[in-house]
Amino acid sequence: MVTGAAGNLGAAVVKEFASNGTRVVAVERNLGADLALENRSGGRLLEIGGIDLTDLASCQDAVHRTLDVFGRLDALVNTVGGFQTGPVEEFGLNQWEQMFQMNARTAYAISAAVLKPMREAAYGRIVHIAAASGLKAGANQAAYAASKGAVIRLTEAIAAENRDNRITANCILPGTIDTPQNRAAMPNAKTGGWVQPADIAKLIGFLISPAGGIVTGAAIPATGPV
Repeated sequence: MVTGAAGNLGAAVVKEFASNGTRVVAVERNLGADLALENRSGGRLLEIGGIDLTDLASCQDAVHRTLDVFGRLDALVNTVGGFQTGPVEEFGLNQWEQMFQMNARTAYAISAAVLKPMREAAYGRIVHIAAASGLKAGANQAAYAASKGAVIRLTEAIAAENRDNRITANCILPGTIDTPQNRAAMPNAKTGGWVQPADIAKLIGFLISPAGGIVTGAAIPATGPV
């Protein structure tokens, strides 16, 4: 299951998995009706729209629809999130609540929904997208950094609670991702060190694989090429 499947990173993850013949569930709030498509590699893509990731019942509905089609749910890759900055005294609680809704609450709700079938199967892989500022905030990052810090702590707790169930939980801390939106926002930036969505997707591919079971509870920097 990939949330935020229509976004730059989510789409790259879906493409990476589908190209390997993996059965993929693409979850996006604004997609239309459920759509199951055979792809060229022989895998299967199920698109599920209308899901509110801030609502546990809606997340559980996505899980039930996944199980109805595929009979199992081995991995969650949650790419949903938002970014706002500004000094504390100017933006205050409104920005705080928005960031925790978009980043922390969504991660919590979808994790809670997928953990039941994973625990029943005694197997699972969970990957969230956090941010380096979740470890140490900079100026004008209070709400964003705190919400991403919550994602990191959530990931650590899930890993600790579910190790005996062969369920891993990790999060990735991307550098600046090379997207059309970032290029438009920073037209004079040097983009050579930006990280490609496809490269993050490959890292995620390892983390959700059986071999990825050696890594759990980690916050992994993915800051671009060296």
